[in-house]
Amino acid sequence: MTDNSFYKTRKWLHKREVILRRDGYKCQLSKRYGKDVPAKNVHHIFPRDEFPEYTWESWNLISLSVEQHNRMHNRDTNELTEEGIALLKKTARKYNIPIPLRYCSDN
Repeated sequence: MTDNSFYKTRKWLHKREVILRRDGYKCQLSKRYGKDVPAKNVHHIFPRDEFPEYTWESWNLISLSVEQHNRMHNRDTNELTEEGIALLKKTARKYNIPIPLRYCSDN
């Protein structure tokens, strides 16, 4: 299954709706700063291509605005940005999940 086709599956569309509803259809990162911004995306905090075992875990999914979602990824390399890595580390600590070695550098 290609990357884009995953996001068109019935299972994903249902899960996406569940997460958006859970988060009140609001961007959770913007909310942390007191802003009320609609969410249009659901982000895999631990990227699903690297961590398929976390693909469907609700704790690994967060509702984000398009702007905030774009801040999580380098769209040229498809790698997490510093902000995306910081969210991954925060989530790992919260759920007592080992931080993957590739994300442990302080660069």
